[in-house]
Amino acid sequence: MGYFYLAIAIIGELIGTTLLKMSQGFSKWGIGIVALIAYVICFYFFSKSLKIIDLGVAYAIWSGVGIVITTIIGIIIWKEKVNLITILAITMIIIGIMLLNLMSASN
Repeated sequence: MGYFYLAIAIIGELIGTTLLKMSQGFSKWGIGIVALIAYVICFYFFSKSLKIIDLGVAYAIWSGVGIVITTIIGIIIWKEKVNLITILAITMIIIGIMLLNLMSASN
């Protein structure tokens, strides 16, 4: 159940971050308010996941997956530039998350 809560937290973060970009610095108040609600949901479920998952593992997955998917959203929706360094960095984050999960599962 901890990883289910973590998945909801990640989805909340992705929605909140995407809506923050769309709110244009809170100049669009309605979108900004929905972004804040998404972050409240995110932190609520992240805190629930921490009852079950170790903090270091949960935070690494939450932030790593968030970084990777947010980068992909930026590339697809806002046509942000991607280069070799971006791809290399994302690859390293994914490898780090996988290694962390493998090591925590073996303990």
